Amino acid sequence: MAQNLVIVESPAKAKTIKKFLGRNYKVEASMGHVRDLPKSQLGVDVENDFEPKYITIRGKGEILSKLRKEAKTAKRVFLATDPDREGEAISWHLAQILKIETDSPCRIEFNEITGTAVKEAVKKPRPIDKDLVDAQQARRVLDRLVGYQISPLLWRKIRKGLSAGRVQSVATRLICDREREIQSFVPEEYWSLIGNFCKDGDKQVFEAAFYGINGKKLELKEEKQVQEIMKDLKGADYIVDEVKRGNKKRNPSPPFTTSTLQQEASRKLGFTAQKTMLLAQQLYEGIDIKGEGSVGLLTYIRTDSTRISEGAQKEALEYILSKYGKEFRPNKPNQYRGRKGAQDAHEAIRPTSALRDPESIKDSLKRDQYRLYRLIYQRFLASQMTPALYETMTISIKGKDYIFRANGSRKVFPGYSIIYEEGRDDGKEEKEIDLPILKAGDKVLLDKWTPNQHFTQPPPRFTEATLVRALEDMGIGRPSTYAPTIYTITSRGYVEREKRTLIPTELGFIVNDLMMDYFADIVDYQFTADMEERLDSVEEGERAWKDIIRDFYPSFKTLLDHADGDIPKIEIEDEVSDVICEKCGSNMVIKTGRYGKFLACPNFPECRNTKPIVEEIDVPCPKCSGKVVVRKTKRGRKFYGCSNYPECDFVSWDLPVKEPCPECGSYMVEKAQRGGIKTLVCSNDQCKYKEEKRE
Repeated sequence: MAQNLVIVESPAKAKTIKKFLGRNYKVEASMGHVRDLPKSQLGVDVENDFEPKYITIRGKGEILSKLRKEAKTAKRVFLATDPDREGEAISWHLAQILKIETDSPCRIEFNEITGTAVKEAVKKPRPIDKDLVDAQQARRVLDRLVGYQISPLLWRKIRKGLSAGRVQSVATRLICDREREIQSFVPEEYWSLIGNFCKDGDKQVFEAAFYGINGKKLELKEEKQVQEIMKDLKGADYIVDEVKRGNKKRNPSPPFTTSTLQQEASRKLGFTAQKTMLLAQQLYEGIDIKGEGSVGLLTYIRTDSTRISEGAQKEALEYILSKYGKEFRPNKPNQYRGRKGAQDAHEAIRPTSALRDPESIKDSLKRDQYRLYRLIYQRFLASQMTPALYETMTISIKGKDYIFRANGSRKVFPGYSIIYEEGRDDGKEEKEIDLPILKAGDKVLLDKWTPNQHFTQPPPRFTEATLVRALEDMGIGRPSTYAPTIYTITSRGYVEREKRTLIPTELGFIVNDLMMDYFADIVDYQFTADMEERLDSVEEGERAWKDIIRDFYPSFKTLLDHADGDIPKIEIEDEVSDVICEKCGSNMVIKTGRYGKFLACPNFPECRNTKPIVEEIDVPCPKCSGKVVVRKTKRGRKFYGCSNYPECDFVSWDLPVKEPCPECGSYMVEKAQRGGIKTLVCSNDQCKYKEEKRE
């Protein structure tokens, strides 16, 4: 008896789905896209109304032969690629190759790879959505026209291997603009004055900051003002002028979208956007869980929606009630509004079952899979819980006509925060401040003054998290584009990572300035956001995709022709190092390759000597007289080793520090650093010494 054939993109997804469908179904993987525009040429016929020229991707011939053979003998063929534009396009290409009528009910989709979702999808096949396919074609063709015609221009004018793109060039501009803002920033001085007070007869000291005079706020601009206030207050009495008590409710954050997942994984786990999406894809497609087999652990991971299905909410609320109690379960399910312009095509990212808690499946997951799953699980469960409640207090203290204020808050009910708190970009944790019980008219005593000089700070450099948020807020790019965009601008050498921040390189500035001068529209923030909206209108069936290309291309071609004639050849000199080439005696220069910077002999091709750039840490090796240097594994994970390797075998995953352990004398390592506080831990497993230090 002929079987039904189900085609998905990946073997992992095929393995998970096979388990649910039984013997009447055969599941095969296309291994992603099977057709695409050719790599070696533009692939878009600009003379023939921008008709794309699709070809079979190299290496896919054998896979397609197998799929054709299976399709011929199959009772029915179901195309079960991902539920988005990209997935719809893959299904459309497969239908073309396998000669399946695209208006026949051949397409099935599901938001999660679970038995219920897959079986329901098979019962409701639909035709291929041509609007979704056209939306993907519009983006693909537009990006090809921009990238494949500006990039060769950059090769000719600057150097080979460079690229430009509709979203990547705007992301590069954002980082360059921010760096120039930082460079031109002029700090302004200001002061604060903190008084340490205690209630008469009480030893509890609390801080109150200078607020103003005669009830009006006053900014302290210079030290002279501070000195005059302290002088004027010498011997003054301090009375509690006013005490305000209140209650504050803090609601949980919504469940993750693609963008917020990338941001939070960057803040809390230190993951790049690319790593986050790779791990999330694995969790979505299916993991072998002990006792269950292959299971899809997450709903679809490319989404801008915060919506949750009724069934998932009901299960989560029942779980919260049973595990945490009725006070943690809201009277009615929490609903979240999506951001303006969100397509809301899929649910938020959530676990496929609230009953599958992270600890119960930890042994079946790799370390980073577990960490990401736990983050998503906790965020989802917290989103369905009651708010955290705080008692707040503001105490106003009067000394002569001067006012000082102390603000305190105390958590009285944890609510959702019992399992999850959203990360902050500055890495700081919000602390509770407990103030003494005071009432108006109480006398307080001054313990000491603490005057502090401050300077206004420039805007911070972008991290991956803040760049993703900026792009999303501006309406530039879509959930699936953020990770590849950041990967491209770093791999091309336009941007470097320093700790977690993104810094433009000299090359990045040069390419950005060239784009600003000759392709202003391509890197214009509003133009790019408007283009995203026009491309989305294709998905809604409101516009034909070729109309958008027809409107865009003539003016772009004019800019392209003008730039080709006007841009001079730009020479970027290699940075000369103090490292001498042992083969020919020249000073080696710093080059950038696909794996980052390295040292090369300037006399290439006569001398082909190259060396890795070794980053030294100002810490002596705990085992010998060498220096500790930064090294990387084949997968790019950073670790620390001795410069005298292989003679010395010292290695550490954590950053060693100079200070020895005060208890046993072993070397110490830095375990974590948040909010300017680093935790130092003794490397000796038998010694439990630990200390915190403020930077």
